[in-house]
Amino acid sequence: MALTGKQKAAMLLTSLDVGTATELLQGFEPETIKDLAVELSYLDAAGHCTDQQNLEITEEFYEALQEKPKFEIKSFLDRILMNTVGEQKAMEIKKDLQSLLKKKDPLLTARTTDLETLVSVLETEHPQAVAVILSELPPKQSSDILSGLPEGVRLSTISRMTNINAVPPEAKTRIAEMVGDKIESVLAAQKTGLVRETSEQSIRKVAVVLRNMDTDIRNNVLSAVGDSDPEKADSVREMMVVWQDVASVSDRSLQEALRGVDERKLALALHEADQAILDKIKGNISERAASLVDEEASLMTAPKKKDVSDARETIVVLMRDLNSKGELVFDD
Repeated sequence: MALTGKQKAAMLLTSLDVGTATELLQGFEPETIKDLAVELSYLDAAGHCTDQQNLEITEEFYEALQEKPKFEIKSFLDRILMNTVGEQKAMEIKKDLQSLLKKKDPLLTARTTDLETLVSVLETEHPQAVAVILSELPPKQSSDILSGLPEGVRLSTISRMTNINAVPPEAKTRIAEMVGDKIESVLAAQKTGLVRETSEQSIRKVAVVLRNMDTDIRNNVLSAVGDSDPEKADSVREMMVVWQDVASVSDRSLQEALRGVDERKLALALHEADQAILDKIKGNISERAASLVDEEASLMTAPKKKDVSDARETIVVLMRDLNSKGELVFDD
């Protein structure tokens, strides 16, 4: 005999002790409990309440749980609400839930948002607001965010975090709600493809556009920018060529830039470098030089990050010098 879903549910109750089964049924409508009691009585009278039958139902239930890839609370709640109160009421309840969640934990959005989005939002906030947010987040998450923030914001934020107790709880709540709203706006923009860029990303985009222009035109534009904002003009010049550009510089240009760079500096620069950059540089130095670079690398234990950064900057500066003369060519 093939059992119905209601009959299987009734059978499953028999695998529980009386206390657990009673607790499980609390909150059910009396009519539902009555239906289960009728089905269970029928199965017993019909001789289907055997240990074997119960075992098969339990195993079937267990296997169904195992096959389910992931239990999603949101989907579960959506279905429950739709089936019990209808679509319109379900939408109203879900709106209320969002409001209640924010009231319960104003930092919930920040806690569950990816690092890149958090950094992009917080780097535009006042350091005091950033300090409030980071002081309430888990230490590891706060450390990762601080590492991604501009140095000026980072130092100012850390300084304010040491005196965070002076901020009233009401002010902390308002700041958390304000930042949470901004994060949600960014996440909504990401879904529609309208992602807000960081200041560095914007400057980098302008820099790449300019480096592809005629040298005279490029210099005139930078000169005009420099008249009103010298610091921004310098930033654009620097962002025209960065370390990651090494892989896309033409072989001839790279060979010219690498002239005179000693093997130890090259070995430092290539420490834990992307494979594409490593292959590009080694492919544009002599076999003897490449062998010496490998030898230098084998003698290194754990070079300081600053030494690696300085070595890479040496190569980048040489490429920037070629770029300023209009002699740096890119493959793409």
